[in-house]
Formats: sequence, C-alpha cells, structure tokens
Amino acid sequence: MKKTLVLGASLKQNRYSNLAVNRLLDHNIDTVAFGLKEGDIRHIQIKTNFKEFQNIHTNTLYIGAKRQPEYIDKILQLNPHRVIFNPGTENPDFYPILQEKGIEVEVACTLVLLATGQY
Repeated sequence: MKKTLVLGASLKQNRYSNLAVNRLLDHNIDTVAFGLKEGDIRHIQIKTNFKEFQNIHTNTLYIGAKRQPEYIDKILQLNPHRVIFNPGTENPDFYPILQEKGIEVEVACTLVLLATGQY
C-alpha cells in the first residue's frame, strides 16, 4: 500500500495538518506523521525523528517555505514518489530540486484532492 507522510503534523484539531491525517485515515490511506511534538492523532503517532520513516510514496507538506530548508535533505533521502505543497507551503526554489531527483511536485490541497477523488 502507498504510504503518506504528513510533514508538520499538529495535535491541534483545528490545524489543517491534523485534518489531513484524519481524512487520509478516513480514506484508508497508510499514514505516518512527523511533527515538533509527539502525540497521537487517532491511532497515528506523531514522530519527531525522521529516521523512523521509510517506503514513503507521498509527502504532504504543512510547513512553510522558511522552515523547509532544514528538511530538504531528509525528504530527498526518503525518495518519495511525490511531494504535495499545500496552500501556504509553496516553494518554487524547492520544486526543481525535487524534479531533478525524479520526484513529482504537486501544488495542491491534500484535503481537496481527497474530497474530489484525485488523491
């Protein structure tokens, strides 16, 4: 099964990253989460150590462009099939780095993609 990593997951229920984890689970998508604070969203544990992730198909970003540089190498090491840049995370400087490695760049909203069957 294709696994999705939610990067920037939050325990706060009103955050879009939290909603994304829940919607991914609702769609029976294998989901893992990385955030600054450990905790659980339903049965998904938010991890704070990137080394725990492997076999990631999709990385959906919920961190802004200013904070992304510290994660670029980590994302590249995961070698996902695609990276989704949700609203507020757009980063045109990062797109060519991913594309050079053969990683698909999608500037879209994960929640909308799920709701419209385009995920």
